[in-house]
Amino acid sequence: MRKPVIEFENFSFQYRVQSSPTLKNINLTIYEGEKVVIVGPSGSGKSTIAHCINGLIPNIYKGTTSGTFKIKGQNALKHNIFERSAHVGTVLQNPDDQFIGLTVGEDIAFKLENLVVPQQEMIETVQKVAQLVNVDSHLTYSPHQLSGGQKQRVTLAGVLVDDIDILLFDEPLANLDPAAGLHTMTLIDEIHAKTNKTIVMIEHRLEDVLYKKVDRIIVVNQGEIVADLTPNQLLASSLLQEVGIREPLYVTALKYAGCEISEDMNPESLETMNLTTCTDSVKKWFLNASSYLPEEKQQVILEFKNVSFGYQMNQKTLKDISFKIHQGEMVSIVGKNGAGKSTISKLISGFYQPTAGGIEFKGQDLSNQTIKERAEKIGLVMQNPNQMISKTMIFDEVAFGLRIRGIDEEEVKRRVFETLKVCGLYPYRNWPISALSFGQKKRVTIASILVLNPEILILDEPTAGQDLKHYTEIMEFLKTLNARGITILMITHDMHLMLEYTTRALVITNGELVADDTTWHVLTNDALIKTAHLKRTSLYELAKKVGDLPPVEFICKFISSDKAVRT
Repeated sequence: MRKPVIEFENFSFQYRVQSSPTLKNINLTIYEGEKVVIVGPSGSGKSTIAHCINGLIPNIYKGTTSGTFKIKGQNALKHNIFERSAHVGTVLQNPDDQFIGLTVGEDIAFKLENLVVPQQEMIETVQKVAQLVNVDSHLTYSPHQLSGGQKQRVTLAGVLVDDIDILLFDEPLANLDPAAGLHTMTLIDEIHAKTNKTIVMIEHRLEDVLYKKVDRIIVVNQGEIVADLTPNQLLASSLLQEVGIREPLYVTALKYAGCEISEDMNPESLETMNLTTCTDSVKKWFLNASSYLPEEKQQVILEFKNVSFGYQMNQKTLKDISFKIHQGEMVSIVGKNGAGKSTISKLISGFYQPTAGGIEFKGQDLSNQTIKERAEKIGLVMQNPNQMISKTMIFDEVAFGLRIRGIDEEEVKRRVFETLKVCGLYPYRNWPISALSFGQKKRVTIASILVLNPEILILDEPTAGQDLKHYTEIMEFLKTLNARGITILMITHDMHLMLEYTTRALVITNGELVADDTTWHVLTNDALIKTAHLKRTSLYELAKKVGDLPPVEFICKFISSDKAVRT
């Protein structure tokens, strides 16, 4: 008989700073050895469930509870953080927030040191766990020298050194390139198979999570559990669309073609899915669907001329990069973690100066312009929202840039409210930022830049942590800005965002520009995908599986259909 490990029974929770409960009569049981995924829109209560499981509620985040919540049969609300850490290990979405040691080995050993484990036993345990997650050759490295995927492995090792029962992953794929994301899902699957630990994952990128099998998917919406189903049951329903969570792209494409998705077709995996009843419908849809045609390019607004840069004297992060961005373009910058993508954004914004070459804005050299001068025409939204936030309240954060520019307070109010509405933040306008989820904080930082109406907008992972509804709202808002002439550069690991909203991609690998091409050609070039740690979309695989349809044209037609349906 399966043993329950996590039990919520008629459980509700209301944060002290809020006027209504975030969780409402939750009933959920997770059993020993299960691998469970929790999905839901931003602000639905997913993170609050995670905070209950890892002990941040009620120890750090205070509020009112009702009902019962047990871990391994004990009243979990009476555990302190130390007691909870003996049962639950948490891997955060941003690994940098979790590092403590100066080296990988020290970081993994941190918990053992606190438990006063003898040194020889500690060394042996660290080596064993490092081998389990495949970072044993990096024990003397600084954690900050590692790639995003390697950082995830180190944080996982840090929680595995103790014999915990539950592994909790809070959006483990949010900051990873596509290839690293798939490696992470493989690693989690291997850990699960070897240790039989209970695994709980909170993640928006459902298709990537389903790269490996999971037992159940829990759907949370407006503080309630609205579904507790197997992947096949969930994908055969319309529930994900109803709550605003992106389905796997191949499932959406099949539905656009008029196919009925049933549980017995095994939709959780395109590789093994039975498409016999869908082949004719997909081919017919392909023949009748229209393709998207890119617009003509305008004048050059930004140009990199043989730019090189290194954070250290003898090490180049960027090597002789040249490209042109045209006014009104929407361009993706893609590549593996650590390739130099974010460095490009920092050079444009003036945080650093090239060590060779130059950057021009409308034909003028930017080297003599200060960060403040550049900020009048170039806006940067950073990947980690916590690095941008300087105010306590949401309204004040979004209004900050307008106020320091001396804008009249009535105009400030009008523009802030307008931007908050578009970014889905208007209901929270009087909230403290500390009460927001990571995804909501991300929207605040985007709003604080958008309100300034820059000529060029650079966004580093603009949709990380966003559900489909808010992803669409933000991207459609960016599209309206783009239609008004604002040039947009997006650094992204989201291959569908790249395909759907941009027609051109700059591909960076090891500090070099290895491709400057249309997005659909980039994602159908196997050699480039491998080099840059990208990932072919499931649309490519679907086109091949249903009858060897031309994948580039198939992808373009899907994008056109998807835009028409969602916007």
